[in-house]
Amino acid sequence: MRTQLKLTRDGDVFIARLAPSQVAAMYEALSHLSGYGDTELTLLVGSGREAVDALVERLAGRRTESCDFRLTMEELHMALSALTAAPAMFVERGGLFAEEPFHIRLGFYRENFYALAHAVVRAAAEA
Repeated sequence: MRTQLKLTRDGDVFIARLAPSQVAAMYEALSHLSGYGDTELTLLVGSGREAVDALVERLAGRRTESCDFRLTMEELHMALSALTAAPAMFVERGGLFAEEPFHIRLGFYRENFYALAHAVVRAAAEA
């Protein structure tokens, strides 16, 4: 997975040039978490179901080329939070991370999610 990305500001929004794998990772993280109840979802990503569902819908679909996404700070925060929170939902009894179920369900390794989350923060700081 490509873990570098560039964000540019356009007023109150960020323009993110995302590779297909980056879009897919954000989509998978958000769509997985959207399966939780309203309270859990808001705690996990900082936004309610309507906002999460709208972003999931925008990220949906198979892509073969990089594309630009206009993201508000709230949407960027939702994606970042989902990338960091999704792995926590695969911690089993005893505190062990369930790598195989995570990879099967989300199609990525948690290191991919963490690297992309780090890249989002770094890119936002540079924007």
